[in-house]
Amino acid sequence: MPIVTAGLVSLVLAYMLSQFYRAFLAVLAPVLQDQVGATPGDLALSSGLWFIAFALMQMPVGASLDRFGPRRTVAWLLAVGGCGGAILFAMAGAPWHLHLAMTLLGIGCSPALMGPYYIFAREYPPAAFGMLAGMLVGFGSLGNILGASPLVWVIEGLGWRQTLWGLAAATLMVAALVLACVRDPARLGSDHPQGSLGQILRLRAIWFILPLFAVNYAVTAAIRGLWAAPWLEQVHGADATQIGRVTLAMGLAMVAGSFAVGPAARLAGGPRRATMIFSAVMIAVMAVMIAQPALPLPVITALLVVLGFFGSAYPLLMAHGRSFLPPHLVGRGMTFLNMVSIGGVGIMQFASRPVYRAAEAAYPPAQAFAMLWLFFLIPLVAGFLLYFLTPDAQTDKAPA
Repeated sequence: MPIVTAGLVSLVLAYMLSQFYRAFLAVLAPVLQDQVGATPGDLALSSGLWFIAFALMQMPVGASLDRFGPRRTVAWLLAVGGCGGAILFAMAGAPWHLHLAMTLLGIGCSPALMGPYYIFAREYPPAAFGMLAGMLVGFGSLGNILGASPLVWVIEGLGWRQTLWGLAAATLMVAALVLACVRDPARLGSDHPQGSLGQILRLRAIWFILPLFAVNYAVTAAIRGLWAAPWLEQVHGADATQIGRVTLAMGLAMVAGSFAVGPAARLAGGPRRATMIFSAVMIAVMAVMIAQPALPLPVITALLVVLGFFGSAYPLLMAHGRSFLPPHLVGRGMTFLNMVSIGGVGIMQFASRPVYRAAEAAYPPAQAFAMLWLFFLIPLVAGFLLYFLTPDAQTDKAPA
């Protein structure tokens, strides 16, 4: 039975918070450096700890989804980790407080996407999963937008500590709404075996999906979150206003791409073919960015918009991978796939920094960024080629 409207709204709000908390640190960087003594390196570590905590929680979250259901899993982790992390952030007086706060926030946000995905997988036909997953990511990604200019306006009016206290209260209210409104899917009968990681890894159909899972979202997340601003400033002479406009356009394109994945899968004949098309466009755009890193700013803006739109294939990949999961592995299986994706984001973000430092020492800015884009392109091409070895999604399976 589909979840009620209030339950869906509460889950969308929880995922918006997850998107917000993974992006809001950049806006706070100047004030945190001034009042807490956090250097850019400190903030990079704090951001990385969010992704590491998030990724490490995925398998425990999967087990909890299968055992306790999404209602309690999402609500309690969001209340304890999300609200607790925001409170600690509001009280921070040293950089290590930020590290601990971001770790708690990563833990609290870890089930925000997988909870509703679990419900979609259990209560809707497999063919509808991609559309529902894309709509959830599209609406939830508005939290990423709220973590940019709107957050700046609130901080200017209230102050950053007061804003974090408000966010803590909002997070707790969303957790309470999830607990009150979400309905768990029916429990599986005793005839279904207990799932395990070993059973997931024995599903040969998902083996060649994993490399693309690890790099697809990592490319757009790293470029928009870390590297677009310095590229636009150092190579194209963009000021803060121009950088804000370009990154906002890319962010909105990522939201639009998430809404487009459902229709794209129908037009292409399935999530596998749509993923191939999206990935091929990403590769083409990255190739242009490598060959011509100093194109005029309007052209660069268009390239980043296209990259953001077609870099939104995560729901397609999840729909494809989910189709191979038997009912008793839905929770653990989807969180395993998400762990690979988010883990890839963290690894690529950490690894991209020394790559750029080495390139910066050897080349002028334009060529240095071209080397950085090559660093992102090579694993994307490898994942794309391996993806050809996967079978089509099993859309003929009966819903659980």
